[in-house]
This record gives sequence, structure tokens and C-alpha cells, in this order.
Amino acid sequence: MDFLAGGSKTTWQPVMGADTTTPNYWLNWRVFLCCLWILTAMGVASYLITKYERPLNPKSRNRGDYDDDDDDGDDYGGVLYDDELWKPCLKGIHPAWLMSYRIFAFIVLLILITLNAIVDGGSIFYYYTQWTFTLITIYFGIGSMLSIYGCCHHHNKVGGDRSEEQDEEQAARAEITNLPNAAKYVGPNRKDSIHPRQVAGFWGYVFQIMFQMQAGAIVLTDCVFWFIIVPFLAMKDYNLNFFIINMHSINAVFLLGDTALNSLRFPWFRVAYFVLWTCVFVVFQWIVHACIALWWPYPFLDLASSFSPLWYLSVALLHVPCYGIFVLVIKLKHFLLLKWFPDSTRYIL
Repeated sequence: MDFLAGGSKTTWQPVMGADTTTPNYWLNWRVFLCCLWILTAMGVASYLITKYERPLNPKSRNRGDYDDDDDDGDDYGGVLYDDELWKPCLKGIHPAWLMSYRIFAFIVLLILITLNAIVDGGSIFYYYTQWTFTLITIYFGIGSMLSIYGCCHHHNKVGGDRSEEQDEEQAARAEITNLPNAAKYVGPNRKDSIHPRQVAGFWGYVFQIMFQMQAGAIVLTDCVFWFIIVPFLAMKDYNLNFFIINMHSINAVFLLGDTALNSLRFPWFRVAYFVLWTCVFVVFQWIVHACIALWWPYPFLDLASSFSPLWYLSVALLHVPCYGIFVLVIKLKHFLLLKWFPDSTRYIL
């Protein structure tokens, strides 16, 4: 256990600052500016969600519906189809591989967060890191269930003996044979009209939103930790224990692995959920500190400092490059898939 928890003399322990339960702590210009940053961020995020998020009605919408309503619906409306939740990005990869990966990741992450809670206590959930780690654990849990459903659907559809592509091709050929002679030409979008794709349901959209929300949150968490907090701890001659290292590394590893395999889209406007995720954490910290005199989990959250508005604004602006880094990862994936597997990729940016 000493290896897991580290030594109390060599691990970072936050210190108590000013009393956060007094009115003087909250009624000043610093808090007003920080509140302004938070409300502005939440307002912009809410506007993006209201403007671009599509209504969830999978029974009545298909690809043709979105194409008729808005030519850019797939790119900007955030439409998500049911099969994109469990199909890998390449047609040659069986959905069982993605399912196995998600189940493995879920088990490992669940074990780590459970052991962390046992060793260090429930106070670990006071940190943004554990919030994000719990989020990715839930993500892989939901993803495992969706992949299991998808594999069952895939097996029933192709009978386990034929490939998915052969099955779709034969079904399309049968449909074309029954058409009048003048209508036997099938254009590039004919296949979609013959086989309309079902739009994902509620849990599918929750899964997609969690994917994009944690993408930015993990980049933010790991970058702040390794490039800001760790150098500070090194100057103070502190050591990093097993859980601290894993909480800020294995989450990114598993997420990148899932990103490499899945065929989920990445519409830009869902950065709003990432922003709201951080804002909810900050508001939670404010409510707790207004009621109880506690140490701040991160020094830059302390509103007693005259630099706190600058810190809050800097962290808020940091969301843009953190989310942008993952957008570049997604674009790189798309570029490589089109370059290496042009005839096999089903990935849509």
C-alpha cells in the first residue's frame, strides 16, 4: 500500500487559505469578475447547444430527412446514427474487437478508481481529475453495453457466416432487381435511400456527448498536471505515487485507443459540453466553500488572490487549445484512414 499511496511526507497536501465562509471573502470585485467569466462561458455554451444540437427523434428521422432540411446537417447539426456507436472505423474490423477493447478499458478504469477511493478515501472526488476519470469510466461502461448490443445486431443481420458488406450488397441488388427498367440506375446516394439509417437514441447521444466532453477534459487535466503542477511539485521535492501517475496518463491512453477504433463523429459545437463540465465543477467548489471552510483542491481556484480573475480567465481560454488538440487528433485520424484505407473506411469527420 505504501507504493500505491506514497508517503505522507512526500506527497502533495493542499494547505488552508483564507476563511471561505465569511461574506468578505465573496463580496468583492475579484469574485464579481470570476462570476462574469463563468456566466459568460455558460451562456455561450448554452447558446451553441440550443442552436446546433438536433432534437432526438430516431424513429422519424433518417439520412434523407437531414439532407432535405439542411445540407450541412451532418457536419453542424450533430446528427448521430445508431450503427456509428458500435461499428469500428474500418469495415475489415469486426465490431467484437471494439467491444472487447471497451470492456477491458472499463474493467481496468473501474478497478483503478475503486482502489483509489479505498486507499485515499472519498475525498478524491473533490478533484477535477477524479471527476474526469469517473466520467471516462462511465463512458466505457456505456460503450461496452452499446457494443454488446451492436455485436448482437450484427450477428443477427449477417447470420455469422457472411460479411456485412456482402449482406448489404445482396440486399441492395435484390431491391434494384424489383425496380422498373427506367429506374435501375443507382446514384451515389441510392444505397442510403434503400437502406435508411436509424438515428441514435437518447443513450447514443449521451455516449457521443461524453466522448467529446471528456476529450477536452482529459487533455486539460493531463496538460495542466504534467506541465504546470508537476514542475511545481518537483521544485518542492515531492514524489508522485502510483495513483497520481495513472490518473493522469492511462485515461488518455484508453481514450486515444477508443478514438483510433471507433467511428464516432466530432462536431465542433460540442465543445460547449466540455465548457459546461468545467463550469459545473467550479460552481460546485464555490458552493462547498461557501458552506464549509476547506482547502482548495487547486491553488488557482482560491478567490482570495488578487490574481484570481486572471487565473480563471486563463483556465477558461485554455479550453480552446485543449479541445483543439483533440480536434487535430481526429483530423489526423481521418487523413490517415483516407490515405491508407480509402476503400475500407466508414469514418465520417
